[in-house]
Amino acid sequence: MLILVRHGRTVANAKALLQGRVDHPLDDVGQDQARRVARVINDLYPEARVVSSPLRRARMTAEAISQNVIIDERFIELDYGAFDELALTDVPAETWAQWHADPHFRPPNGETLAELDVRVHAALDELTDEARTKDIVVVAHVSPIKSAVVWALNGHTNMSWRCALDRGSITRIAIGPRGPSLVGFNDTAHLDVK
Repeated sequence: MLILVRHGRTVANAKALLQGRVDHPLDDVGQDQARRVARVINDLYPEARVVSSPLRRARMTAEAISQNVIIDERFIELDYGAFDELALTDVPAETWAQWHADPHFRPPNGETLAELDVRVHAALDELTDEARTKDIVVVAHVSPIKSAVVWALNGHTNMSWRCALDRGSITRIAIGPRGPSLVGFNDTAHLDVK
């Protein structure tokens, strides 16, 4: 099983800013979300191997789960380039429309969703054999996890725009004899448990 965890909240998340490659740590809420995710993951998947994006917000979430974390650069967030730390509402509507329509749209000095898919899908392909019989937790960001959903569903890159993914959420992809299968998406029930 592949268990994909979106990192907990940061100050930039709380302000609805595009965060991309900016290396913010978790804020207090995000640290609490990471602890709650860790409890669920460690209860359900105690022997899981943990892989993480190199960015601090993901690493902090991963380290709440395990002290033995493997870093994989391919799970880093989409590079928003000049849009990093821009409020979502400050991106012009026509830019959003172009971005939604074209997987090859590149933010100034950034990365396309098609390029993101290439690196994320390659990383997932490498994990599939092991994930058939073992649990692997991947702690990443909104765009790589949406890309993983596209991969699991054998879909088109633009499907990612139709997915909403909360901070501290868990998404599950089973690897069976016929390939990946999405078995859980954006699970946040653990965040409501006291």
